[in-house]
Amino acid sequence: MPGLVELAYTTGGGVVGAALTNYFTKVQERRQLRAEVYRRLEATRAISGGVLEIRVGLPPNTLTGRKSVANALGIVAVLEDGTDAHRALREALSELLTAVLVAGIPRRVADFAAGAHERVLESAVAATVDRRLGGIPDANSEQLTQAAQTYRAETTRLLLAVLWHPWRARLRTRSRIRKLRVAVHALHLQQEAAVAALTRPEQAEALHQRLDPDGTLRETWIEDRLP
Repeated sequence: MPGLVELAYTTGGGVVGAALTNYFTKVQERRQLRAEVYRRLEATRAISGGVLEIRVGLPPNTLTGRKSVANALGIVAVLEDGTDAHRALREALSELLTAVLVAGIPRRVADFAAGAHERVLESAVAATVDRRLGGIPDANSEQLTQAAQTYRAETTRLLLAVLWHPWRARLRTRSRIRKLRVAVHALHLQQEAAVAALTRPEQAEALHQRLDPDGTLRETWIEDRLP
C-alpha cells in the first residue's frame, strides 16, 4: 500500500494528493509564523527589560497629559549597546505586532501584549532613576517593577494561548481581558505615583546634578530654545 507521499502521485490520488500538499504547506507556514512570533517576543522582552543606564537627553516635556518618566525629566534610557531604549522598543513592537497579526492573533490581544512591554520599560526607567537618586521611599520602584513584569507575563500567556490553541482560548479570552483591564488600571496608578514622586522639582534637580554635574547639556537646552 502506498504511503501518503506516494499517494499524491498515483492516478486516482490526485485530489487527495493536492489536499495533502495544501495541508502540509499550511502546517509548515503555521510553524514558521509561530516561530516568528517567538523570535519577536524574545527580542522585545530583551529591550523592555534591558535598560542599563540613563543620561541627559532632550529638554523636559512640561506639557500636560500622560508623560513618561524619561520625557518628564529630560533623560534618555539606554541599552547595553548604547541604543535609545524607547526608540528600540518602538521598532521591536512594530515588528512584533506585524508578526502576531499575520499569525492570526486578534488585535486586542496583541495590543495588550505590546502595552505590557511599554509598562515594563517605564518601570525599568523609573527604577533606574530611583537608584540614581539613592532611593525615594514613595516611588516604590521595586513593587512597580514586579507588578509590571507580572502583568507582562499574564499578557504573554494570553497571546501564546491564542497562538497555539485559538479555538480553545476563545472561550476564556473575554474573561482574561477583563482581568487584564483591572490589572493594568492598578499598574497605571502605580506608575503615575512613581512619576509624581520622581519628577518633583527637587528630585529632578538632584538627578541632573548627578548626570550632568557641570550643566553643559542643560546650557545647550537653553541655547536651543533661544530665538
